[in-house]
Amino acid sequence: MLQPKRTKFRKQHKGRIHGEAKGGFNLNFGSYALKAIEPERVTARQIEAARRAITRHMKRQGRVWIRIFPDVPVSSKPTEVRMGKGKGSVDYWAARVHPGRIMFEIDGVNDTIAREALRLGAQKLPVLTRIVVREDW
Repeated sequence: MLQPKRTKFRKQHKGRIHGEAKGGFNLNFGSYALKAIEPERVTARQIEAARRAITRHMKRQGRVWIRIFPDVPVSSKPTEVRMGKGKGSVDYWAARVHPGRIMFEIDGVNDTIAREALRLGAQKLPVLTRIVVREDW
């Protein structure tokens, strides 16, 4: 699963996801892409599940690019623990996804397989998406 090798600080504030994506909103590698429409945090497990769904439907033909990386540590306290005693330990890693961000790109397969693969991958993600094609640009 994806996570940073090392970070400057172990824990982060929650923060908010404001505004549109200021980068990563163009097709750079493939011909088909999955683009986020709403702001959301996507966990490393969800990214991996979507990647597996896409590659399985493509039957390992073509190529898949993951354009997001989970670099935000999300902490949580164990169940049935009283308030106080500091912040909980890091539970999982997440990526902040802004509206307009390209999350996955694929190439090397025909139109119907590409669209179905991205649709299956989008079902694994907690964010509303749309499929973008190179001709749309």
